[in-house]
Order: sequence, then structure tokens, then C-alpha cells
Amino acid sequence: MLFQPARTVGRWLPMLAMCLLLHDRLAAAPNGPTLHFNYDAVAPLGNSLGEFMYFVPLISPEQVCVSTNAGNTQCARVTSCHCRTNGAVFHAICEFDFAGAGLQRNVFDHAVVLQRRQKDLKAGKALAHQLTAINVEGAGHGSAEIDGILTNGQAVVSEMRLRFNSRGHASPVTVDLQDLVLRNGVLCYENETVARVNQLTFRQKSDPPQMEVTLASVKRKDAGNGLWANFMGDLKGAAANLLLPPLTITTNGNQTMMNFGLALALQKRTFTFPLATRLTNGPPVSL
Repeated sequence: MLFQPARTVGRWLPMLAMCLLLHDRLAAAPNGPTLHFNYDAVAPLGNSLGEFMYFVPLISPEQVCVSTNAGNTQCARVTSCHCRTNGAVFHAICEFDFAGAGLQRNVFDHAVVLQRRQKDLKAGKALAHQLTAINVEGAGHGSAEIDGILTNGQAVVSEMRLRFNSRGHASPVTVDLQDLVLRNGVLCYENETVARVNQLTFRQKSDPPQMEVTLASVKRKDAGNGLWANFMGDLKGAAANLLLPPLTITTNGNQTMMNFGLALALQKRTFTFPLATRLTNGPPVSL
């Protein structure tokens, strides 16, 4: 029979209604911001810096509080994209600009690492070089470099690299690193250093998912900006790149970066981030 008796169909109507309601709720699930790409160096800047850098709270396994200064005008634009392929693999380079003035800070909550390493802390051991914040100050130029493979006509990203020091300009991205230690039962943050970031690297087959960080320089936060301090900072940065271990990130965040890279390589006009559930907004910061 092609049709069930009416009484049988009636038994399934409540379940059908529940499935349709669940489908509607999933379809209406909230997302993060949508980026708009023109791939044009003279097109209007259509994305705020906060929208472009929304991946930071997505990749973090910890809570992230994002703050900007009052009157912040920082924005981002993808200015070009070129993709080459031999039919088996592809390589794309997409250039982007950060424009405007201001400071964005992504501050990390250390509750998870403190809970996991509490025995070390109580034993008097310092948790060295903990990532405290990622900062973007002012303008800059960068590029997204995407490598991938083609399987049955489908493109899959295998690696994505975000460079922030293109065209001979210094990167506007820095990270704050601090040692966490217990002093008389009180948690203290010590030995704060600032490292300038040239590149972030994400890989599809990274297990566990990790982000590699390439540094330009490392110096104490109170070292100043003189010639000698910068020279020593550059030397420390070169050494740190040999020693800095990759940072563990979330599986969802890593896949988001693969999807982000694919959207750029295919020159999609938009890309929507998933919702960053660990993101909170903080008060304005001062420059």
C-alpha cells in the first residue's frame, strides 16, 4: 500500500511535528559574524577588525574576553586572491589589509590551566610563558596562504598560514606572555614579555589540533622601544622560534580555519564563522 491507514499516520504526527520543530531550531542556530570579501584594493572596507579576528575565541580552549579602545576604527579588507592548481593540489595567496586606528585585546582566562596544573603550582613550580593576550594595534598588511588537495573535484585545505608582516611592514599583532606562580598562596603574574607575531599556521591533520606561532621578536614589556632593546628582541625572537612549542587549540576552531581558507581559495564572497561560545566582551582599553 502506498498510504498508511489514517489511524497509523495519526500516531506519527506528534513525532513528525517534533522533528520539524527540531529542524527549525537547528536552522535558526546562532552564528558568528559574516565576513564580506571584494578581493579589490580600492573597494570599501567592509569588515571590522573584530569580525576578521573572530577566530581567536573559536580556537581557544579557554574563555576569551575581547576589548577595544573607545573610538576604535580598525577594519579589515581582503585586497586580492590568486590560486594555482595542477589538478591534484592547489596553492592560493590572498592579501589583506588592516586599516584604521586603535587597539584590540583578546585576553585569556587561565582557569582551565590553573585547575589542570594546580599540583605544580602548590609544589612551587612556575607555569612559564603562559599566553595572556593577543593584541592587534593599528594598521598592517598580511596574507593568507592556503595549500590543499583536489579529490574527485572537491577541494580540501591541508594547511593555512596567516602572515601579518607582508610588504616589508612590521606585524601589528603581538602576544603577551607571563609566568604564573603562587606566592604565599596568592597567584601572581610575573616576567611579562611581549612577542611580535609574524605568522600563525594551522594544519588539517594536526592531532591534537595545534597552532604554530612564528615570532619576529621577544622582549620584556618594560624594555622600551629603543634601538638596543629592539635588536635584543629580534635575537630573542629568532631563538624563540626554535623553542616555542605549538599551542593546542580546539578541534572546531581548527576546522573553522580550514573552512575559512577554503572560502578564500575559492574566492567566495562571504564566510560566516560559527558562534564562539567562549567569547565575552570586556570594557574599553586604553592605548
